[in-house]
Amino acid sequence: MDIETKLDLITSAPIEEVITRDELKHILETNNSPRAYDGFEPSGILHIGSGLMRAIKIKELQEAGIHFTLWLADWHAWLNNKLGGDLESMRKVGEYFIEGWKAFGLDTSKLEIQWVSDAVEDPGYWKLVMQVAKATTLNRAKRCLSIMGRKEAELKQTAQLFYPCMQVADIFYLDIDICQLGMDQRRANMLARELAPKLGLKKPVAVHHHMLAGLQSPSAMGSEFDDDSKVSSEISNKMSKSKPDSSIYIHDSPQEIERKIKKAFCEPKNTKFNPMLEYAKYIIFKSQKDFTIERPKKFGGPVAYSQFKDLEQDFAAGKLHPQDLKAGIARDVTKLLEPARKHFASGEPKRLYDFVKGLQVTR
Repeated sequence: MDIETKLDLITSAPIEEVITRDELKHILETNNSPRAYDGFEPSGILHIGSGLMRAIKIKELQEAGIHFTLWLADWHAWLNNKLGGDLESMRKVGEYFIEGWKAFGLDTSKLEIQWVSDAVEDPGYWKLVMQVAKATTLNRAKRCLSIMGRKEAELKQTAQLFYPCMQVADIFYLDIDICQLGMDQRRANMLARELAPKLGLKKPVAVHHHMLAGLQSPSAMGSEFDDDSKVSSEISNKMSKSKPDSSIYIHDSPQEIERKIKKAFCEPKNTKFNPMLEYAKYIIFKSQKDFTIERPKKFGGPVAYSQFKDLEQDFAAGKLHPQDLKAGIARDVTKLLEPARKHFASGEPKRLYDFVKGLQVTR
């Protein structure tokens, strides 16, 4: 595979931002197996964004020759007050996450899985955390706290200041070339890029993916999560494990998927914020070659789309009704999540899922 093809594959949807493409190209030209990672707080049931969409993108990165690390950030979840601070439960949730990605065809033997709870046993890890903390002003660390997905009023514990310092240290500890995380993690990645030359460490490229919108109507633009209104809006509007009706979970039954999508926000002709169009762009068209909308003949009959832009244009022009779009999305999402329902039907995956279902999920 040539360099340009690799670049296109790495930066395809749901990638929203690359800092910088020239640096990424240089890495691909000089490194046969660049290292990338994403970190996950094991804190609840996987939804379609962190489960299916994430697996799709990781497989693309692997196809482009990227060595990928899944960083299971149980200590970060502990700092973030998830699951009542129960680290043992977080470990089991992390094991459940791994089974979820396997369900969508991610070959875990071809990537690296590491746990923060193992890294913290290494004095070298804490040395990096301290180096980052010493090189970061208090104000800068506070600005990075948006990566925790919390409003400013919720950030009251001194321990929370460790979170951005640890996340930046993670990048250096794992010897990462490419940070491939969500837009909500942008501040940590930018801090890592800024500190790397000062600390004599590798400067990572930041490749940020779009955060799949929740099914609810949009929150107002503002700075309740971050002083960058665009980042704040993306954080506030993303689907949440703690808000069941904002998310499609990977285990949802066909009936539950249909119920949630029927009540989802989908304003006619609105293409600026439309969860259903996001599902089409980032899930349907990334998983299959075309998308068919079934309609009665009196409403135009069935219509098939091979490109998202054509679907978006028809919706914007009022040629495609929201209810018809929703029906097509519900049908195909149900089909795409069938592997997860089967995978977790028995054995160890079922045991882990049953355990996670019994936990009280906290923000």
